[in-house]
Amino acid sequence: MRTSRRARGCAGGAVLVLAALAVAITGVVLALNALVPRSASGTCLVALPDAGSVRLDADQADNAALFAAVAAHRELPARAVTIAIATALQESKMRNIDYGDRDSVGLFQQRPSQGWGTVAQIMDPVYSTNAFYDVLVTVQGWEGQEITDAAQRVQRSAFPNAYAQHESRGRAFASALSGYSTGALTCHLDPVSDDASAAGGGASGGAASGAVPAGAAAASSAGPIAGATPPARLAVIQQRLDRDFVQIGAAVVPPGVLQVDAASLPAGLDPEPQRRAWAVAQWAVATASATGARVVGADGQVWVRDDGDDAAWLPVERAGLPAGLHDAIAGAAPGIVIIG
Repeated sequence: MRTSRRARGCAGGAVLVLAALAVAITGVVLALNALVPRSASGTCLVALPDAGSVRLDADQADNAALFAAVAAHRELPARAVTIAIATALQESKMRNIDYGDRDSVGLFQQRPSQGWGTVAQIMDPVYSTNAFYDVLVTVQGWEGQEITDAAQRVQRSAFPNAYAQHESRGRAFASALSGYSTGALTCHLDPVSDDASAAGGGASGGAASGAVPAGAAAASSAGPIAGATPPARLAVIQQRLDRDFVQIGAAVVPPGVLQVDAASLPAGLDPEPQRRAWAVAQWAVATASATGARVVGADGQVWVRDDGDDAAWLPVERAGLPAGLHDAIAGAAPGIVIIG
């Protein structure tokens, strides 16, 4: 049956009306996007002069920070961190999931039936990261192999070439979290509000003991510990430092901040205290979504969480910090990181 001219005309008119409506809606959406300020996005990025910038969600960056800290404790090079990040991005999108192909679970989708450990062990991010490195270091010549080849020797994946697509992000985050790319990693996070009833208590012994005071919310990669007292928040940060780095010198000092001695870490291949300080400082930023850290300072530079989408490493003189906090960061010796 042939369509009449009138019917075709009506159909054409309807298409034009719909197209005009779509354009109008698009214009409204664009206008709203321009007028309404963007909230903090919950993302972390590494910007390198010769490689542009790469991004991870805040919870992914939190796990990347763990990979780098465990590698620092084991005195493994940044190359190991690159391989771990690329592998976890492919296997689980770098999230600690409790499901997968057959009996695979965790960040690296390790299988209990293949001898990686129990489900409970593999779901422990520290255990699974060490298990990954335990096998990686047995691969002869892994340091000089292509990322995809080294990862495949550990994982025995059915898709061995898939790891290569994550190499650029792996390299960038590994370089920053190992302290080689200074001031390169920043996170844009929602602000954290402290419990006002405990203001001024940050220099007390509550956090120095490493125990979270009663009533503090538990930290998780899903978000900051909202409403915790300042001592409780510092205690969570110190506990996370001890978990990830195993042995690292840290103490609460006036004006109620955590002073971390990065030089207490194993020297690794590069013993420079500034390099280790930047490794810890950028670790502190990458884990801030879980720990609730608000300010991180090292080497005369500072990251301020409350800057939201504008958060970036700035000279401490330009950050507008309270006098006590400014002096703690500005006067820190090489290798010292201030977290508040």
